[in-house]
Amino acid sequence: MGVQKINGFQQDPLFKYHGIFSMESLSDESSFAIFGQLGFHRKGSAIRNRNFTVFGGNGEVFRPPTYEFIYNNLSLTIGGKKYFGNTGPNAKPYYMFGLRGDYTLTTNLGKYDEINKSIGNGTISSLFFPSNDFVRKLNYGITLGGGIEVPFGELIGGQIEITVNPDFSAQYRQPGFTGYNPITGNNDRIYPERITRNLTFEITAGFRFLRKVEYVD
Repeated sequence: MGVQKINGFQQDPLFKYHGIFSMESLSDESSFAIFGQLGFHRKGSAIRNRNFTVFGGNGEVFRPPTYEFIYNNLSLTIGGKKYFGNTGPNAKPYYMFGLRGDYTLTTNLGKYDEINKSIGNGTISSLFFPSNDFVRKLNYGITLGGGIEVPFGELIGGQIEITVNPDFSAQYRQPGFTGYNPITGNNDRIYPERITRNLTFEITAGFRFLRKVEYVD
């Protein structure tokens, strides 16, 4: 589930998928492990169940379809895991912390260019919806969470993991400008700077494969 705030206003959540490939250290002597993750995450937000008033009409209210703003990000995370306690003879719970860097591969914002132009009286001067021109490709943040691992055999197991992933940098930064005003029909509306940061909540179910190394003198 991805959520975003735009200048302090909360957007509706975006429900999408993600996939992660992970490697980590494993030691019989220590309950601490170092891990690295490479993942694909669909982040963003949505606008749904909102009522809008028709400009220039008689105050008619309409409800448009759901709009989704999707950022397809490739993420690299490096951090540590701490195993603790025991919920059973085979299960191992843990918590984790990691530093994360993201690269935005693609977005779906291009589909809103024509809507921006129609609102902007044939120009793109309204920017009611976000534009690819102001997407920041590189971002960074942290990953916090925990989970539980259950072995299925000597070298294979499964895990369930829950994480929260806030970005510290802005995924989208649009400078303020003067543009089209749908009320007056002139380019006299002041649009403030628009800053958007990602925050995702993820539930991951996966398999673990162990590689055993034996040292022989």
